[in-house]
Amino acid sequence: MIREARRTQNSKQDKIQVVKSQPSVNSLREGQEAIYLSKSNRLERYRKEKGRLWVSYMDTDNNYTVNKDLNVGGNLNVKGHIVGIQYQLFMHNFSDNMDTAKVYLPWTTTSEGGDMNAAQRSLLTPFKMTLNKLYFRPETLSDETANFTFGLDKQDDGDTTVDSIATFTYEPTLSSNTMITVSKSDFNNTPTIEAGKKAGLFVQANPDPSGSIDWYVTSVWEVEILN
Repeated sequence: MIREARRTQNSKQDKIQVVKSQPSVNSLREGQEAIYLSKSNRLERYRKEKGRLWVSYMDTDNNYTVNKDLNVGGNLNVKGHIVGIQYQLFMHNFSDNMDTAKVYLPWTTTSEGGDMNAAQRSLLTPFKMTLNKLYFRPETLSDETANFTFGLDKQDDGDTTVDSIATFTYEPTLSSNTMITVSKSDFNNTPTIEAGKKAGLFVQANPDPSGSIDWYVTSVWEVEILN
């Protein structure tokens, strides 16, 4: 009877403690579990096992929050909307003898020009957008010592004044048919434009890099999609 009572006692699960502060790997002993009510009013269950801290989340409204990355190995079927920051790509290819003038890139067709106040050379931003990458590839260059200044301009709602948001000058030696990559961190300011503005992307060369050639340009944007 003593042996049976001891076996039963050892097989019983300890009561899970409700704690007032968020557990850590150092605050729990091996095998211990604890319940914590977070500031977001979500119940969190912690367990220390093999020296590591494990956590599972419980919700009362069927909404589930993932604090870090969510990796999906199969299909992702969504019946609602996908909101938050998403990547969007735009093509700005054009053909031109660029010379040394400021050239606004086209968003539709291939009509570049010196004025962003044109239907082909402006994007009306529906959401807050940040330029993440700009990929720029010239065809055959006649002068591979030219510098390229890239920039993001805007026109505010109700205003035709063109304001500069961010610029970056690419100075290394160029090569024909070779891609230039401009990153968000290269610009002198964060290249972010708020919703409801007109956005214009431009490039300006110094000195004249070529005659009339093809220019291949793709921009990658972080777009903050809202409901």
